[in-house]
Amino acid sequence: MANEENFRNATFEEKYRMFMGADIRPSDVKRNAEQAASMCLCVKCPSYAGTDETGLVFCTIGKSTKIQENKGYLCPSCAISRTMSLRWDAYCIKGDAASLSDLAGK
Repeated sequence: MANEENFRNATFEEKYRMFMGADIRPSDVKRNAEQAASMCLCVKCPSYAGTDETGLVFCTIGKSTKIQENKGYLCPSCAISRTMSLRWDAYCIKGDAASLSDLAGK
């Protein structure tokens, strides 16, 4: 129970290190994005609609090449955001959570 409580209260950076470790490979990021896709709300997002975008989980994979306009975001209400303690939004335009976080440049 203590581990579950620790995870629940951990920051994004702490959770990222738990899942990814120190040696983060592109294949790890891709695998995590595939696993998280079922929880992703991107396809329902106002900024996603009508863009011909087919990608998901921008909080993990980074910016979209097709989404350019901020029409509103569902990021804060997404299960991925809640589970991973994400504190940003508009990942499709701004980039993935790791690049927006204190992990960037480390």
